[in-house]
Amino acid sequence: MQVKKHLMSIDYTIPSDTKIGHVHLKVSNLEKSLAFYRDLLGFELTTMYGTQAAFLSAGGYHHHLGLNTWHSLGGPPAPERSAGLYHTAILYPTRRDLAVVYRRILEAGYPISGASDHAVSEAIYLNDPDGNGVELYRDRPQEEWNYRPDGSIEMTTLPLDLDDLLAELDND
Repeated sequence: MQVKKHLMSIDYTIPSDTKIGHVHLKVSNLEKSLAFYRDLLGFELTTMYGTQAAFLSAGGYHHHLGLNTWHSLGGPPAPERSAGLYHTAILYPTRRDLAVVYRRILEAGYPISGASDHAVSEAIYLNDPDGNGVELYRDRPQEEWNYRPDGSIEMTTLPLDLDDLLAELDND
């Protein structure tokens, strides 16, 4: 589908309070995906559609994550070098919350694929059982962000100090 040129001339900006409500993923094995999203990351199961789909939430919302095998049961992961979802980003409310989930990942022996300090946020990257990228992150307060002379946000990709992140838990 091609966007008609006359629409491109209309000045429009999406409302600032717009949110992305949920992600729905095709998975090859529902139980493995539930073990990752529910058991490791801590999402709550809100409902199942038989043995083919599950819906998970943080805090009682109807669902933040949908998982289904409707077209993907037993299938291979999507090719890395093709169009598709790069990763799902899960925003944690505090740095301590990010440290808690990182410790759970370490204790489970689950591999991470990276950890970055983006100046505006701190992020841990891993893949779910189907190879879907998952970013676990927390935002720094906006007053800590830096801006370039042209007004654009200055972002980086530097190594995240994971020991410093875990130090958030020293009083536990």
